[in-house]
Amino acid sequence: MDAVSPRRIAFLDVDGTILDHRGTVAVSTVDAIRSARAAGHLVLLSTGRSSADVPPVVRAIGFDGVVSNGGAYATVGDETVVARPMPVAAVHKLTDYFEAAGIRYLLQTDDGAYADAEVQAIFDDLHRRLFASHEPDSAPRLHDIATLDRADVAKAVFLSDDADAVTRAQSDLGDAFHVVPGSMPLPGGSNGEIGMLGTTKGSAILDVLAHLGLTKDAAIGVGDSWNDVEMFEVCGVGIAMGNADAALQALADEVTTSVTEDGVWNAFVRHGLVDR
Repeated sequence: MDAVSPRRIAFLDVDGTILDHRGTVAVSTVDAIRSARAAGHLVLLSTGRSSADVPPVVRAIGFDGVVSNGGAYATVGDETVVARPMPVAAVHKLTDYFEAAGIRYLLQTDDGAYADAEVQAIFDDLHRRLFASHEPDSAPRLHDIATLDRADVAKAVFLSDDADAVTRAQSDLGDAFHVVPGSMPLPGGSNGEIGMLGTTKGSAILDVLAHLGLTKDAAIGVGDSWNDVEMFEVCGVGIAMGNADAALQALADEVTTSVTEDGVWNAFVRHGLVDR
């Protein structure tokens, strides 16, 4: 593709796309994002994290907006474009389900994530193993779930020793909720993410495009997780990272190299957002 192209808009996942699982960002990724913006293109984050838990090392790169909480919220500049917290009744339905099934969970608002002491301890141990000698601020900070206002909940994240917990949750909850496998690198079991049915990165991206007066043909979406599928579907080009599951790569329009092999840079070069 010619390196000179019309104005584009790129939506980038965070974990596994910008940020590797040890909490570091490739120099080429920073260069790609900053060069694309300097050339007049727009670059937004598109993450399952809350906006408050975007790591400082990522936020410092500079972006034109954020799609957060798997699409429950979106901002462009300082303007909120999407704000769709879960109904309180839905939050209660989820927590009742988790507790009846003995599934550990955290609840996420746009201001952060909330969990009980057991889940906080699990995450503390995980992050010590993953982020030792790397970027400790890459790990989300968990607040006491007793302080949570359930009217603010945007999504849930769950983890289980049962390898089939995600499949079971999809069957049990799929009539009202969007359930996808999570991307936490746990030593065993399974983990997943749950939002309201119809609330996805894709739904938020369509609202952002409408807000900016852009068509999906102007958009590329780059990611490596199952919450990126709808992003691939609504962007003109959906690009899976080389470190994504092979089944997820098959759902994208194309595949770039991995997060540790200049994946974002190579995608931006291919689509004319930066010069080689």
